[in-house]
Order: sequence, then C-alpha cells, then structure tokens
Amino acid sequence: MVPRYVIDFDLKALPRLKTDVAVIGAGIAGLYTALQASEFADVVLISKRGLDDSNTRWAQGGIAAVTAKTDSPALHRQDTLIAGAGLCAYDAVDVLVHEGPERLQELIAYGTRFDKDEKGRYELTQEGAHSQRRILHAQGDATGAEIVRALSAKVKNNARIKVMEDHFVIDVITDHGECIGALVMQPDGELLFVQCSATVLATGGAGQLYRYTTNPDIATADGIAIAYRAGADIKDVEFIQFHPTALYYPGAPRFLISEAVRGEGAILRNIDGERFMPNYHPQKELAPRDIVARAIVSEMERTNSSFVYLDITHESETLIKHRFPTIYKFCLQYGLDMVTDWIPVAPACHYIMGGVRTDLHGETSTKRLFACGEASCTGVHGANRLASNSLSEAVVFGHRIVQRIKQLQPLADVPELSFSIERKQNPPDMVAQRLKLQKLMLRNVGVKRSEDGLEKALKEIERMDRLFGYEHRSTQAFECLNLLTAAGLTTKAALMREESRGGHYRIDYPSKDDLIWRKHIVLSLEHGVREESNE
Repeated sequence: MVPRYVIDFDLKALPRLKTDVAVIGAGIAGLYTALQASEFADVVLISKRGLDDSNTRWAQGGIAAVTAKTDSPALHRQDTLIAGAGLCAYDAVDVLVHEGPERLQELIAYGTRFDKDEKGRYELTQEGAHSQRRILHAQGDATGAEIVRALSAKVKNNARIKVMEDHFVIDVITDHGECIGALVMQPDGELLFVQCSATVLATGGAGQLYRYTTNPDIATADGIAIAYRAGADIKDVEFIQFHPTALYYPGAPRFLISEAVRGEGAILRNIDGERFMPNYHPQKELAPRDIVARAIVSEMERTNSSFVYLDITHESETLIKHRFPTIYKFCLQYGLDMVTDWIPVAPACHYIMGGVRTDLHGETSTKRLFACGEASCTGVHGANRLASNSLSEAVVFGHRIVQRIKQLQPLADVPELSFSIERKQNPPDMVAQRLKLQKLMLRNVGVKRSEDGLEKALKEIERMDRLFGYEHRSTQAFECLNLLTAAGLTTKAALMREESRGGHYRIDYPSKDDLIWRKHIVLSLEHGVREESNE
C-alpha cells in the first residue's frame, strides 16, 4: 500500500522558504516555465542535480512546429492524431499545432540557435510518421543540449528565479485537496518546506523503470509518483514508447540513435543483412515508433539475435558528419564508423505517453498543482507520441500553465501540518531493489506483454510495497520508491487494457479494439482505477 507521504515531517519544526511559484525540474519544461512565470512572480526552481542534467539535454532529433509554407497546422494535427492511435485529445492537439510556432519563436528569442542552411533558412528534417519536413534541430543532433544551454543561461541571470541545485523534492504537501508547497531534502540531508501559491511538476520521464533505457539515471518517475501520492489523477501510463534504435554494443550504454537518422535515409537490416521494414508497414523505416520497435523485436526473435543493424552507409560522409556529429563521435569511441559500418541497435525504453492528468492549462486534479513536459498527460500523445512533439508540448503547455497561475489568488495562511506513521529501521539495499524492479519490468511489462507476465509482475510489485514501511533518508531510496509506485500503476493499467494499441502491445490481445477500448485508464490514490471515454 502506497502511503500518502514517504517520510515523516512536522512543518512547524522545519525551515521554510516562501515564494510565489515552485518549479520542480530543470529540463525544457521547467526552465521555460520558470522564465515565463518570472515575468510577474518570484520563482524557486528546484533541480535534483544540476541545471544541465535532464532528459532534455539528451534530446537529439529536434522540435516539431509548422514553419514551412508547404506545411500547415492541419497536417501537423493529422500526423499527431494518426500516431496517437485513436486516443489523442483533439482539443489538446489543436492547441499544440496552433501555438507551437509562436512558442518556437520564444525559444529563439531566449537564445536557442537552431541550424540554418547556407541561405540563412532554418534547416528542416522529417521523422517517423511526419508527412512533412517540420523538425528544427540544433548542432545537427544536439537539439536538447542547445535548448538547455540557452534557457539555463537566461535562468541563471534572472533575479526573480532562485535556483536550488542538488535538492530533491520528496513530496508535495496538500491541505484539503490543495497543494501548498513542497517538502525538499537539501544536499546535507536536512528537510526544507518550500511554501508557494503554485507548484509545477516538470520532473521528466520514467525511463529508469526498465533495465535498458535511452534516459539518464535521473528519469525515475518522480513527478508521477509525487502527484499520485498527492491525490492527483494518473492517466495512460500503460503506453510506453520503446525507441526502436538504441545502440547495442558490448561495453557501450544504450545510447539513442536518433530517428532522424532514418529520416535522412538509413534502413534497418536483420543480422542476415536483409532489409525487413517493407514487410511490416508501408512507411517502412519511417513507420510509427511502436510498429518499428515491434518489427525489430520480431526480426530478433525470428533470427535468434539480440540486435539488428541500422545502415546509413549509402549516404555521403559529409551528410552523416554534418547532421549527426554527436552520434558519429559517440559510435566512433567504440570502433563503429557510421560512414562505413552498420550500427547494431535494439529497442530501449524511451518515453512515457501517460503521466499526471492535466487540463488544457496544465492543472492537475489537485488544486494549485500543475504538471508539464513528460511528467504530464495533456492528451497530446494519445497511445503513441509523434516524434519531436514532446519539446513543443513542453513549451506550449508551460506557457498555458503560467497564464493560469496568473489568475490564482495568493495562498492563504498555511496550517502547521505534520505526518507520522510507524516505520521500520535498516531498510534493504535500495540500489539492489531498483535493479530487481527494472529487470522485472523488462521481462514482463516491456515491448510485448501478456496476462501471465503482467500478473506475475504485479504480484511481485505488491510484495515490494513493503519497502514503503521503512524509514528512508537518501535520494536513491526515494527514487526507488517513486519507481515502485509508477511500476505498479503502469502494470495495473497494462493488465486492464485487453487490446494492443500504440505503445501497449499484448500478445494475447494483438488487435486494436475500438469498440471497447477507445478510452483511457485513470488511476488515483483515492478513487482507485476507473475508465474515461476519449472525447
């Protein structure tokens, strides 16, 4: 049983920092939202690592927005809806495609330098399931790093933003269903209460649920778990995108080989050297990611291999080194030359489509608590995210969150709340428990799922719930508890959804069932599991 709080506290005994807005997370969602809010409010930006340590920094492909005269919001909307496999929220997608271009211009105004051609025009590329070239990129394949560089510089020089690096948010504090601030562990292990009128969860994704992921080790589902414990609705978490092409090579991490490589002409071959994607989908290598990932797994099973090859050797050396300098250099460290070698790849956990359920202004079902970026579920992605929509979503809904916060009345007096339950001493090794959970999820809640595997996973996760009964005081322990919370939610939803759609594939229910399952699964601490129709 997941408790309301994972640590005991007494607010009147804690040091207190008062501010207008607290933003938790330092990726594109957190940095951008903090900058926007600082135009009218004092902001505390809390990062569990440094400002340059986030999922955004690793985003390679780019940001999707309509800028070309041959493109249109209607085409972008159509591509998004098709990729979302019938579960996108139409109004949220409409917001994204119409407001994305303006937010893109703000990123440029904040100092982001997207790549341009020799005539000074922005270079546009095409990725899987896009019908047009509408992806802007930076430094070839380092778009996220460039955005973080620009936004971080602005944040550091903003007098109204107090940056708290190496601070870990354990929980948000609520009073009668209203968020009143955050309980924070400082670098020395002492607790701090940050009191504020609005709290924004911009904590990133949940890639560390799995043993193999393209995400950094900080992607531990913190926002989802914190919001769930606070009573907020969690939606669509069974839909997890496994990136088809993560580097699979002895001694190398599961480094992301961007979808843009396929967008520029790379093809997939099995270990026998045969191109196989034409056998699986008309769009071949540019099919939606879930289809490509399952096709790769099928080929690996058919050929009894643990990887396939990505081949871009037919393209020019100039193109490869210009468009993919980061990937090229990384592979070269391990003796792989993209110009002449086929690159061994396999699917790895990449992105979670679901998260903390929000409205069109990023507000959760818990008052004064907002969610933005990958931690949120705005409805844009449906069952499967369209490539490069995530960076656009972060800024579009970050802007909308700030517009909503402007309308909030300042927080009234905060009661001196406390929480305490009986907890055991000497918890198990939580690093080992995290690895155990990751392996369990990989085996049973991965690219291909079944009732037997999901039930086995859920029973083991429920046994691991005993970990909540111990007293914990380390970031690693709290991260493990957050992953355990998210794992339970994901597995319950995956077991409940008896069909295959988008990032959720059941081998025992291999078809999409629009008659019964064109709806969402919503989970909350108070109301349990419920279904919600797709409007």
